[in-house]
Amino acid sequence: MKTFAFIFARGGSKGLPGKNLLKIGGMPLLAHSIMIAKDIDRISRIFVSTDDQEIAKVGIKCGAEVINRPSELAQDDSPEWKSWLHAIKWLEDRGEFFDCFVSLPTTAPLRKKIDVIKCLDLLDKQTDIVVTISESSRSPYFNMVKKDRNYIKLLIDSEKSYSRRQDAPQIYDMTTVAYVARPNFIKNNNNIFDGRVKASIVPKHRAIDIDDEIDFKMAELLMKIDWENADA
Repeated sequence: MKTFAFIFARGGSKGLPGKNLLKIGGMPLLAHSIMIAKDIDRISRIFVSTDDQEIAKVGIKCGAEVINRPSELAQDDSPEWKSWLHAIKWLEDRGEFFDCFVSLPTTAPLRKKIDVIKCLDLLDKQTDIVVTISESSRSPYFNMVKKDRNYIKLLIDSEKSYSRRQDAPQIYDMTTVAYVARPNFIKNNNNIFDGRVKASIVPKHRAIDIDDEIDFKMAELLMKIDWENADA
């Protein structure tokens, strides 16, 4: 199976300006995704899709190939799915076809090689796409609420009430650690949940999704902890 990895890194970011090139653990966020991909034997080629020249330069320096992304696909409100489609079409227009699409967002620099490999292993003939999830700290059955005029109520109205979080159904957060899919599924659909979706569970400390400065500072702190020997 021919497997290509993609890192989608646009130049603009309102939540954390210059995010994709900010250094953490001694190298840019972008480089972390590329290094993980380079360390996985099953991945034969690595591409950075970007509208930004500096990001492109760093991507090439780290060993990736560059796909020039149109500016209309690099806006704050541009759907990531359309960038996925663009990358696949860009390659196919050049006669480059592959069997497995892997997206490794820059926002999850604490991922490990094993997290990506587990996703690759889960993509069987009955599955269209594999995502990563982690255990949620909040539950719509217990302590997630919505406003109802001047009052609040639980996000999910359930016939059964729960007085302890531990008794509520287990809930997971989707993470940005990895996405693994078949190119044809992406080409013929518009959303992850249009297909048969499997998920690989990633520990919370490896699943942080950097969107703003607080997330970035938290990631810096988590990166310094020796989790293999930690008591937690």
